[in-house]
Amino acid sequence: MLVLCMYIRAPKVVGEVSYRPCKERRKIMVVGGNIIISLLVLLSSWLLFAGHDQPAGLLGRAQRPDAAAAASSVVHVGALLDLGSVGGRASRASISLALEDFYASQPPGSGATVALHVADCKDDEITAASTAIDLLKDFKVQAIIGPKTSMQARFTIGIGNKTNVPILSYSATSPYLSANQSKYFVRTALDDASQVPAIASLIQYFNWRQVVLIYEDSDFGRGIVPYLVDALQDADAHIPYRSIIPSVPTDDQIKVELNKLKTMQARVFVVHMSPNIAARLFVLAHDAEMLAYGYAWIITDSVGNMFSTLDENIINSMQGVLGVRPYVPQSDKLLAFPALFLSRYRQQNQAMPDPASPNIFHLWAYDTAWAIATALRKAGPLTLGLKLPSLQNSNNSNDLSMLGVSQDGPGLIDSIRTTRFQGISGEFILVDGQRQGSVFEIFNVIGNSYQSIGFWTPNLGITKKLITSSDASDNVGLNIVIWPGGSAQPPKGWEWPVAGKKMKIAVPVKPAPNPFVNVKKNLATGKFYVTGYCIDIFEAVVQEMPYAVPYEYVPVVDPNIATNLTISYSEICHQVSLKMVVPLKERWSTSLWVFLKPIEPILWVAFLAVFVFTGFVIWLVEHKENRDFGGSAGKQLVNIAYFSFQALLAVPKDPKLKKWLSKFALINLVLLVWLLEKLYSASLTSMVTARQLQPTVVDLNQLISNGDYIGYQGGSFVKDFLKSRKVEEHKLRNYRTTDQYAEALMKGSWNGGVAAVFDEIPYLKLFMSKYCRNHSIVGRVYKTGGFGFVFPKGSPLVADVSRAILTVTEGDKIMDIERKWFGGDLVCNSQANAIESASVVTWSSLRGVFFITIGLWAIVGIIYAALWFRLRQEEEQVQEAVAELAIEHVHVNGDDSIIWHISRDSHLVIQLRGNPSPSGDGGPEEGAARPEAGHDDVEPPPDVQNLGGPEEQVQAVELPLLPADAASGNVAPLRTAINETEAAENSGRLLLPK
Repeated sequence: MLVLCMYIRAPKVVGEVSYRPCKERRKIMVVGGNIIISLLVLLSSWLLFAGHDQPAGLLGRAQRPDAAAAASSVVHVGALLDLGSVGGRASRASISLALEDFYASQPPGSGATVALHVADCKDDEITAASTAIDLLKDFKVQAIIGPKTSMQARFTIGIGNKTNVPILSYSATSPYLSANQSKYFVRTALDDASQVPAIASLIQYFNWRQVVLIYEDSDFGRGIVPYLVDALQDADAHIPYRSIIPSVPTDDQIKVELNKLKTMQARVFVVHMSPNIAARLFVLAHDAEMLAYGYAWIITDSVGNMFSTLDENIINSMQGVLGVRPYVPQSDKLLAFPALFLSRYRQQNQAMPDPASPNIFHLWAYDTAWAIATALRKAGPLTLGLKLPSLQNSNNSNDLSMLGVSQDGPGLIDSIRTTRFQGISGEFILVDGQRQGSVFEIFNVIGNSYQSIGFWTPNLGITKKLITSSDASDNVGLNIVIWPGGSAQPPKGWEWPVAGKKMKIAVPVKPAPNPFVNVKKNLATGKFYVTGYCIDIFEAVVQEMPYAVPYEYVPVVDPNIATNLTISYSEICHQVSLKMVVPLKERWSTSLWVFLKPIEPILWVAFLAVFVFTGFVIWLVEHKENRDFGGSAGKQLVNIAYFSFQALLAVPKDPKLKKWLSKFALINLVLLVWLLEKLYSASLTSMVTARQLQPTVVDLNQLISNGDYIGYQGGSFVKDFLKSRKVEEHKLRNYRTTDQYAEALMKGSWNGGVAAVFDEIPYLKLFMSKYCRNHSIVGRVYKTGGFGFVFPKGSPLVADVSRAILTVTEGDKIMDIERKWFGGDLVCNSQANAIESASVVTWSSLRGVFFITIGLWAIVGIIYAALWFRLRQEEEQVQEAVAELAIEHVHVNGDDSIIWHISRDSHLVIQLRGNPSPSGDGGPEEGAARPEAGHDDVEPPPDVQNLGGPEEQVQAVELPLLPADAASGNVAPLRTAINETEAAENSGRLLLPK
């Protein structure tokens, strides 16, 4: 067993504050024993109390508590400080000043007082642990303030848990130390993670997308990293690199890291390390020209809290740096503190130079001592004392096993955790043993100091002024910031590195040329030439970027195409938008000339031809025998048009059509008009009021449920996508070109084709530019919204490229590119689609009707020709008979006052010259004979017309000729009519028919 024997000279005591030096002579004798116990003894006893002699009358050397100190009115409290540093000595001044101020504000004898025992723990973890053990063993301390660093606190927390002694740290800020893990650990400072939301808000405020973390390789440095990563991800920022600086670095090690950072794109750096390392980092970064225009540096409160300790040369190297630190509200006590602090420091360190202005850690040390004194007053007298280990276990004991357990510890720690007061650094509130802070100050290093440019609060975010109202619209943001290089323009957060590589643009290699991306290789030079619609858009976007972007194209191959390239396009861009194209059966139309569209133009021409031909046939047949179709040429043309137009609306109710051929022509036209009218009305109604050309299917689920075949582009990933959507593989058919798409869709699913085609949206637009008349793109969009440019997540190019894309697509460039590659508009005109769709009555749908009409006309034409030839012969016989009667009448009566004439309607016209003698009563005589209608089918004389002037009247009488009688030689009826006409003349009368 290893036994340590120590010879320590007795320290002297001044008042209730003692100090124990460590420069003592030690004598060590090895006896032998258990190695583990020996190591524990070594850890607890070696390098006990190191420090410096103090002036008499201020702090004496530590000694065993005397009878007065052992009284219940005195509570021993230890303090672990690095008295070899200015910060440690300044903290001692703050703690002693706090205790003095506290008891000066309390009435005498109102409660227990603190006997402070300060021990020098150095800047070493083992020394801190052994010093804490000696404070517990030699002075029976009830609480310990400190130690300085998070690593030292990790060692002492275990000792506090074992002895029920509260450990209060005002400077151990690593998030790795959690008050929840140890009941007897209290952090009276803010942990490093509390500032992370403020830093993330600052990065988000400037819209930076890449941030590099620079931190030291220690628990303190690494503790903040997980919290920063999560917060930056929430702010849509990416951490492309972490620069880790050794905890004890050389200048060369720092320069190596800076050179790495200089070759990267990111220009935003967040620095979290101890102040002395950060000072060296900024000096070297300034020499490397990394605090110039375009860079952005943010320091955490680890440097910001110690800014007052930095010398002028270091501050000059940090021009333009932004910092975050806890906000300390102004108060009268805070304003008076620096003078009191400096006075106390000079008293305790007469041979030392004056320190810098007190920082936040000195304020937290002051509040920590005040909190212990307040908690002791709340807890009351500590009378339970220590529970020492039994003597039976003291044979193989060491310093740890001989420590007593405080019976007053549970009550004291509860009193500390519930203590609340307005401290010099702000409101002192502990939640789960952790001090809470909600306001952070954002400052900018300018000149020889810094300037506050804003604040951050959880509720309001970044504001120019510290406000409590929710109406902060006028104060949102920061005041003017001066960036590295003296610019007031915020850096964009990234640059192309001086020695950086070109940006590589991956383009897919397709099996066949296409207008989107076409890759050709020059066999002579081995270079690739990339052209296409997407390439032109990308190059137009690059031209719109606010800075030059060097790039080169790298052809990559589709995974299903065997080439000598090994990069798979699907590995680079695996999310492309998909939709499906299907045949149409309905569509809408609101065209101004929609009333002309229900019938195809060629059908309009055919119908007008039938219309004109029918009118001509009726005129040709009727004009010789029907006075309604007689007259001048203009009158006849009007009559023909009017009569035919009546047939378009309804069957004309005109009884004067005499010939059966004209009636047949009219019936044929009426039937054709009736059929066209029905089709025209239905088509026009559907175009104006109803939907036509609806898609045959609307989504993928309908295709699957119907069992339809689905097409896709061969060699693409669409096949795997459809299979992942539960489409059976045998229901898939691949095609290569848009013409094959159209043919397959025309055939249909059950005739060797498909019901729909799935492809990427740009390819479907290309298809629709050629076949939009009877097809439509339908269904939901799968994955993204179309072709695009894919960047790594967090790339700083995304924002600028997005703005450049908007500039290109909203201007004329996109139209020029589309016309170049597609020859016109890609979007099919829906109105023309509706008008020229399946709802239009086409020539092909009615050509059978026209062929039947033409055939009937041909047959009727042949019949008419035969009848006309026969009637022509009969008319010649009639003319011969009339001539015979006229000659006979002249020879018998010797009267040449009668003119004989045969009209075009086969009526005999008898013109009576002279003035007939007037009748007595102006009417026919009684008993005068009148020819009666219906006698031998001879019609009475229809009319008498005055053909002459006032002196000579020519009476005309029309008598119908019956070709049948004339042809048979039976002219007796006609002769009777002539005689009756002559008798009427002789008596001065003309007999008019009924």
